[in-house]
Amino acid sequence: MLTIAEGKFRNYLKQKGLKFTPERQLVLEEVFSLHKHFEVEDIFIRIRKKGNHISRATIYRTFPLLVESGLIKEAVHCQGGVRFEHIYGHEHHDHLVCLKCGKIIEFKEDRIEELQDAICKRYDFTPVEHKLGIRGYCKRCR
Repeated sequence: MLTIAEGKFRNYLKQKGLKFTPERQLVLEEVFSLHKHFEVEDIFIRIRKKGNHISRATIYRTFPLLVESGLIKEAVHCQGGVRFEHIYGHEHHDHLVCLKCGKIIEFKEDRIEELQDAICKRYDFTPVEHKLGIRGYCKRCR
């Protein structure tokens, strides 16, 4: 998966006239090593703990490129921060977000997807993306 994602990222950067630098490679590898939601700061800490010297600014500049290339997306805004997830090769899903502890529960509901398709058809609208996030309190925090 990482090899394919790296190829896609390299092609995207080339189209934009940008280089695939060792720092961008570090960020990409760290993002794809996680199988959960993450913040930019999480990636910074993980890379630095491995002994790699990279600036926060470099990571912050790399994230929009990863989003624009279709490899990651902003999943949820929670507890004052933005959490991302890598989406390349993953099926679409939505989120339940606990306002107290920040827990994120992923779910897929075919009825919601069908209803969205029907609404788009009714209004002769071509969807490109959608994001559903329901905020509330998890069982533990209620």
